[in-house]
Amino acid sequence: MNQKQQKPTLSGQRFKTRKRDEKERFDPTQFQDCIIQGLTETGTDLEAVAKFLDASGAKLDYRRYAETLFDILVAGGMLAPGGTLADDMTRTDVCVFAAQEDLETMQAFAQVFNKLIRRYKYLEKGFEDEVKKLLLFLKGFSESERNKLAMLTGILLANGTLNASILNSLYNENLVKEGVSAAFAVKLFKSWINEKDINAVAVSLRKVNMDNRLMELFPANKQSVEHFSKYFTEAGLKELSEYVRNQQTIGARKELQKELQEQMSRGDPFKDIILYVKEEMKKNNISEQTVIAIIWSSVMSTVEWNKKEELVAEQAIKHLKQYSPLLAAFTTQGQSELTLLLKIQEYCYDNIHFMKAFQKIVVLFYKAEVLSEEPILKWYKDAHLAKGKSVFLEQMKKFVEWLKNAEEESESEAEEGD
Repeated sequence: MNQKQQKPTLSGQRFKTRKRDEKERFDPTQFQDCIIQGLTETGTDLEAVAKFLDASGAKLDYRRYAETLFDILVAGGMLAPGGTLADDMTRTDVCVFAAQEDLETMQAFAQVFNKLIRRYKYLEKGFEDEVKKLLLFLKGFSESERNKLAMLTGILLANGTLNASILNSLYNENLVKEGVSAAFAVKLFKSWINEKDINAVAVSLRKVNMDNRLMELFPANKQSVEHFSKYFTEAGLKELSEYVRNQQTIGARKELQKELQEQMSRGDPFKDIILYVKEEMKKNNISEQTVIAIIWSSVMSTVEWNKKEELVAEQAIKHLKQYSPLLAAFTTQGQSELTLLLKIQEYCYDNIHFMKAFQKIVVLFYKAEVLSEEPILKWYKDAHLAKGKSVFLEQMKKFVEWLKNAEEESESEAEEGD
């Protein structure tokens, strides 16, 4: 009987395979030692520092120890909760906090961070988290350290390394209460505006819905435009004060328009609407020119307009005649009348069915004493918009001639009376 043939086997030393899920021990101290040793060798030559950091990324685990890396570059060592150094013995003076407190030095440090994050893109998120943390630790830093961090943050916001959403950390209740947030914001915005300008700052703030929150840098009892304006103007940031004031005005305008439309749709008496608008004008320092534009827009949005050109003019005249007393209450200045004329021109141009209604609307408002001769003549002569001007000027030609003749007649009558 044939014996079953044995299969050949491989013999030799067996190696123990490492478990795939066995993770390397988290050891930030060893990482810290490597970075600090390297920084000690480079000294304060920031070009050399940037090169060292660039090269070290290939050998050290930046992804894992991002927080430790940024702690060292900013504070000189690992930070404990609250902002103190975790180990005061292991630290380096090649860091933001140990550097000179001036804009030029902070600009040089900003370049170090820029180069590092451009080289290792994955550090972007870690760096943002680090800055958010540092802002929450502000009370744990000295005034000089806060100033340096503020300048650096402003520069990094200006060049796009940081996103303006990091400013959320400044709204921390304790930081606000003790005035730390506002003082920090002064230095930050100064360096930010120095790098760019207020318009660029405004765009960045708007992107993260921070444009209307700057007053939250102060406690609730001091959250007024007046207080903000005084504080930042005295600190040399008049452009920021004006920006916030403008933002408040824009917000007030939107609120005014919304309320106006609601009052009109309810059919509130004009005297009540006029009283409300005048109070809002006074409270929010809104000009009559701005208000007349808002009222015009609100009046025109309260009705469903006929799509037929031959019918819309009649509908418009009927509708606007009803609202003439309201409009007349806010055309007490020549400039307001001119603003209204331009708004009418713009509306008639943008809404093609109204192209032939322009002259009829102007005549209606003239008869209703919403508009007077002088602004109409000025509009006709040189103050009109380019939009559809040939059409509208032609429409107005006969009426303007009539106005001029009427004006001449009244002048000659006045002379005869003299």
